[in-house]
Amino acid sequence: MRAQTRHQLKQDAFSRVTYGAAEKTAHWSVEHQNTLVAAAIAVVVIAAIVGGGWYYQSQQNEKASFELSQATRTLEAQLRPAGMPAQPDVPSFASAKERAEAAKKQFQSIVDNYPHTHTAEIARYFLGVTSASMGDNTAAENSFKAVASSGSKELASVANLALAGLYSETNRTKDAVAIYQQLIQHPTTAVGKVTSELQLAALYQSSNQPADAKRLYEQIKKDSPNTEAGQLATQKLAALK
Repeated sequence: MRAQTRHQLKQDAFSRVTYGAAEKTAHWSVEHQNTLVAAAIAVVVIAAIVGGGWYYQSQQNEKASFELSQATRTLEAQLRPAGMPAQPDVPSFASAKERAEAAKKQFQSIVDNYPHTHTAEIARYFLGVTSASMGDNTAAENSFKAVASSGSKELASVANLALAGLYSETNRTKDAVAIYQQLIQHPTTAVGKVTSELQLAALYQSSNQPADAKRLYEQIKKDSPNTEAGQLATQKLAALK
């Protein structure tokens, strides 16, 4: 019983850390970020840990999982105000770039040292996140594509969502639209249909395609009444008038 309790506590602690990291780092991936995207990323990461059945299967996976928890904690570390010295017992960084660079090294180490684990797939996703936050769009694209082509359906859908967001922000509208449409046609638990529809509608709106944006928002409002998504669609429709 004690061993089982320790196991559950470690899982819960790791889930909280991973959720927070996902929520904090997801914002860059789409121009009109909302809580649905952060939740989608958190769902797939936590599901991979709690439901994948590999967290404690081997010493290698246990080490990889521990290192992933350390890397996500780095992403959660606070940023110091200008001129404030670092505190020895409190991890902190002088800038978001410095923090991303530190986390990226940790994620890369996991990918290099545990390449055949599910943990490495998640670490590779976060490599894309940190690369994008540092402005290295090519590296981010490569990381997201690698995860999207992996065998994990749920994590692949999240990587594709992030990739579409990256394309949206780098004026590759046609490529972004194609991915969003694919995600709409093939939703997953992590990336539901309405999530992709909202992102595609936002892309249409920001790229001066109001008719297409309106069509999607109206569809979302019809399909998801009395929900957060439906309310957001109603607000967007009002702004388009």
